[in-house]
Amino acid sequence: MEIRLYAPWVHSLKEKRMIVKSLLGKIRNRYAVSAAETGEQDVHQTIVIGIAAIAAHNAQADSMMDDILAFVESSTEAEIISIDREIR
Repeated sequence: MEIRLYAPWVHSLKEKRMIVKSLLGKIRNRYAVSAAETGEQDVHQTIVIGIAAIAAHNAQADSMMDDILAFVESSTEAEIISIDREIR
């Protein structure tokens, strides 16, 4: 899954790094998934997070993605611009 966020109050890469590092740590610890900033590293107000996990079946994967999205919404003031879900 890839989540694209917009944080209009961020005015430096240092500010952005603090937000991204905190959010990634929380996601990794809470859900035992692989998470990283996957794009737009040089753009101050755009955050792109990629999340990967292994699930036993599609229903479990969907449930996990829904939980992670709800967690991201509640954990940051940044606005979710787009969500790209993929199950292989």
